[in-house]
Amino acid sequence: MKILIIEDELELAKSIATYLSEQQYLCEFAPTLQDALDKIQLYQYDCILLDIGLPDGNGLKLLEELKTQRKQDGVIIISAKNALDDKIHGLQLGADDYLTKPFHLSELTARIYSLIRRKQFNSSNIVVQNEIQIDLLAKTVIVNDLPVVLTKKEFDLLMFFIGNKNKVISKSTLAEHLSGDIADMLDNHDFVYAHVKNLKKKLQDAGSQPYIKTVYGTGYKWEN
Repeated sequence: MKILIIEDELELAKSIATYLSEQQYLCEFAPTLQDALDKIQLYQYDCILLDIGLPDGNGLKLLEELKTQRKQDGVIIISAKNALDDKIHGLQLGADDYLTKPFHLSELTARIYSLIRRKQFNSSNIVVQNEIQIDLLAKTVIVNDLPVVLTKKEFDLLMFFIGNKNKVISKSTLAEHLSGDIADMLDNHDFVYAHVKNLKKKLQDAGSQPYIKTVYGTGYKWEN
């Protein structure tokens, strides 16, 4: 799962990223509004942590841009205690939640998890796809009552496919989801093929139907 941290307080941004990385999230930074606007045009995020008070403008402009682009990235506003009007305005513009500084990182993690679960998996902790059962909290996968051991990236791939089932997903999109914005600096996306191949094999060896289809010249699709 990929998080964009829009925060100009460097130490706070680092502490959030360190904590979330330990929870298996992939984190990217945007210290200014312009950096954030550039990133949302290029990438998709499972959750955006949005500080409203940025050095080059009001973070609410990002919500307006997300709405204009009809993007579905989840947004949690991070605001100062005296920013009640901005929080209300932000929710009206499409933000999903807000936290007031200072906050406990454990509370932030709970809000992120709740948001992603609500937006992508109908608020359930258990995702069932026919013979496949996935526990989002424990990060475990069972196929036909048999446990399937996945690496972190394989688990992320599985959830990304299921969250976008019946949609064609390009290799570049998968590379960016797995590696963040450093994917642009890679010579090729062969590692995506390797992770997809391993995921398919592990699922099918456990008796899963071949849901992951290759769309030649484009990418992959989870057909269900």
